[in-house]
Amino acid sequence: MNTAYLEEANPWEAQVARSDVAARKLNLDEGLWKILREPSREIIVHIPVQIDDGTLESFTGFRVQHSIGRGPAKGGIRYGPNVTLDETRALASWMTWKCALVNIPFGGAAGGVICDPDMMSKRELERLTRRYTAELIEVLGPEKDVLGPDINTDEQIMAWIMDTYSMHVRHTVTAVVTGKPLELGGSKGRNEATGRGLMIVCDEALKRLRMNRDQTRVIIQGFGNVGSNAARLMSRRGYKIIGVSKSTGGLYNGNGMDVNALWMYYKRNNSIEGFTGAEEADPAELLLRESEILIPAAAENQITSRNADRVKARILCEGANGPTTANADDILADKRVFVIPDILANSGGVTVSYFEWVQDRQGYFWLESEVNDQLDHTMRTSFAEVLQYAETHDVSNRIAAYMLAIDRVAYTLRQRGIYA
Repeated sequence: MNTAYLEEANPWEAQVARSDVAARKLNLDEGLWKILREPSREIIVHIPVQIDDGTLESFTGFRVQHSIGRGPAKGGIRYGPNVTLDETRALASWMTWKCALVNIPFGGAAGGVICDPDMMSKRELERLTRRYTAELIEVLGPEKDVLGPDINTDEQIMAWIMDTYSMHVRHTVTAVVTGKPLELGGSKGRNEATGRGLMIVCDEALKRLRMNRDQTRVIIQGFGNVGSNAARLMSRRGYKIIGVSKSTGGLYNGNGMDVNALWMYYKRNNSIEGFTGAEEADPAELLLRESEILIPAAAENQITSRNADRVKARILCEGANGPTTANADDILADKRVFVIPDILANSGGVTVSYFEWVQDRQGYFWLESEVNDQLDHTMRTSFAEVLQYAETHDVSNRIAAYMLAIDRVAYTLRQRGIYA
């Protein structure tokens, strides 16, 4: 793999490339941008964990707090063999801009542990999670840094984090994490929130482009929490889901799939392979098939300079963080692809996480309809603000989203007296 492509695929460099352009467009003070550009704190921990066979293993974990200017840091934690500090930096920065874009009072953070959760028992994962939490106890908390689920972490992991933190402070603190089980202070609507947010911004894009929903074909990369919920919700609303993929394989049916049948099959088999309601398709090739909406909802660096010229979708709605590289942006712009950038498109998750945090702190929980109504209002408002910013400043939707987010964080720091 050549050096140029390695740089293109680095998520931190991709984030910096877009945010630097946005800061220049805003004529942001150079000193202020130096503060906003870099994370405020980066922590590396080495976590000793006893494996089930009695041996000790050391795992490396990260927590990056990019900004706390607008409120407590907020961000997920990933488990995976390819977790890196640069990826964690990028995710923390994206979360800062995401929270500012939807105007919720959080800063950005992210965490991760280098491990292979597929090769670990539940007991080993619990030990790892509790030790990771204990190592970071001084920097976590409802008013400091609020964790949430991400790739390979779920509500059980969040429950262990909440319990470990609560044991250390000697009282139950539900608001230290979001994405928890309902019985432990989770919010109704949280599980579907990111997928629902994707559906809402796709609805708004169709209105903007004067397209009909019942004639809109959708391809979704990823069938985890985000992709599966987006598929189910959009199918119910009348979208035609013609393609779905995971890393292990893909499915295609030009007439549209029975998404509920696919979901039930996936729940039974933990795989989409072998589903008879569609033909098998190569996941990489599926990204390039003709559709009205393409939703990459799996991982970073899926649309790059190597394949962006072959994207045939009218709308690219980014369900994952960083699925499109900076080098691909100009290619997509030349093709007049309408991009709904990740920091807008997938912000439904952190928006409802904020609602969960609020409910935990109030000790009063909302109806699911209230959660969904508030999410709907937030997503539609943010979509309109980004498009208005793009028109006013004659920039792409992505740069407009970064400009609006950076402007809000910069304004907060100025008002707080950062120069004092």
